[in-house]
Amino acid sequence: MTKAYDLIVVGSGTAAMVASHRTASAGWKVAVIDYRPFGGTCALRGCDPKKMLVTGAQVIDDIRRMNGRGIVAADARIAWHDLMEFKRTFTGPVPDKQQKSYDVSGIDTYHAAARFVSPTKIEVDGNRLEAKHILIATGARPVPLGFPGEEHLVTNEEFLEMDELPSRIVLVGGGYIAAEFSHIAARAGAKVTVLQRGERMLMQFDADVVGWLMESFHRVGIDVQTKHVVEAVEKKGSNFIVRATTESGEQTFEADLVVHAAGRIPDLEDLNLQAAGVDRDEHGRLKLNEFLQSVSNPAVYAAGDAAAKGPPLTPISSHDAKVVVGNLLEGNRHRPDYRGVPSVAFTIPPIAAVGMSEQQVRESGRKFRVKSEKTSTWYTARRVAESVYGHKVLVEEGTGHILGAHLVGPHVDEVINIFGLAIRYGLTATDLKTTMFAYPTGASDIGDMI
Repeated sequence: MTKAYDLIVVGSGTAAMVASHRTASAGWKVAVIDYRPFGGTCALRGCDPKKMLVTGAQVIDDIRRMNGRGIVAADARIAWHDLMEFKRTFTGPVPDKQQKSYDVSGIDTYHAAARFVSPTKIEVDGNRLEAKHILIATGARPVPLGFPGEEHLVTNEEFLEMDELPSRIVLVGGGYIAAEFSHIAARAGAKVTVLQRGERMLMQFDADVVGWLMESFHRVGIDVQTKHVVEAVEKKGSNFIVRATTESGEQTFEADLVVHAAGRIPDLEDLNLQAAGVDRDEHGRLKLNEFLQSVSNPAVYAAGDAAAKGPPLTPISSHDAKVVVGNLLEGNRHRPDYRGVPSVAFTIPPIAAVGMSEQQVRESGRKFRVKSEKTSTWYTARRVAESVYGHKVLVEEGTGHILGAHLVGPHVDEVINIFGLAIRYGLTATDLKTTMFAYPTGASDIGDMI
């Protein structure tokens, strides 16, 4: 027997929560399916638990930087197991809370893998469900690496559940995961090596600003090896040998733990999209129109990392879901707007960006001015004894519009939001310069950044 719904949501992360509750509130009969604990990547296996670990590492870094400047805490250290238990006080209750919220809203839930059997039908745990509309909100998974021994690597999700931290860690990749986890692990006492195939880390961020940030990697002993292509990982007893090719030949690295930090892709492989008539492009991503709707199956929409239309960030998942709900309830009239969405890597200190890169602005042909400076002598940096602080801000000539902002240093994970606001709503450099921010704060530096 087939059970009928107005909407089936595959996934239980941010996009799924927003879409399922909003449509249920509109009177729709809704089902949510996830083979993993309800909550999704951000709340359970990504940004929220990661930031809790970053907080512990930040405290240790604060103490070390302020040592000799009025702070004495010689025995301060991270007790990894206790930090993980603190993290679980947040992540542990999430699945039950979500289940209860679905129950209260009258949303049916299924805890098993979903698989399309037709354009509008899904099979889950022996049940057959049919819906007028289906939302794919399955998030992302680690990208396949394709080298011998990749099964020995732990994922970012597994790293975030480790009760004990090994003493020698190699991270394969050089993006957000590698940058953030290396800072956490190093301050927890591990010897950390990052193997990045590219010419530098954090390719998503401005090269000059990343260059300033690398000082903080060196300061805590993180060994960053660029232009290193990992070819194999071998298990040797309880340890691992990582083999990488470089411009000068092969190098090997010994490790107690090897972490997959080479990026993530939409988690679509087990959905049997062929049966649904849902087309994908040459990169394996869903072919969607401007309304986040499948171009080949109008019953199917996608949001968040599964849609892969905007940056892979939690606010995008929520935004996409609101767009999809608007289109489901009112007909296709809503399009996602990704202007002014900030991105932050929670290194110590953090690095942040919003808007266009300098290269993108040059390629656009716009006339613009650049204010770029490493500002270790500014009060914001000196107050916390942090030598890494700087900015690059791009302003359009004539209009004064902020085209892009690229920051590194204390508080930039908060300050970047003001630049994002300016880009999204057309505020000018003059608007920001004439705004009276609380002083002394990170935001009070903005006038001098532009």
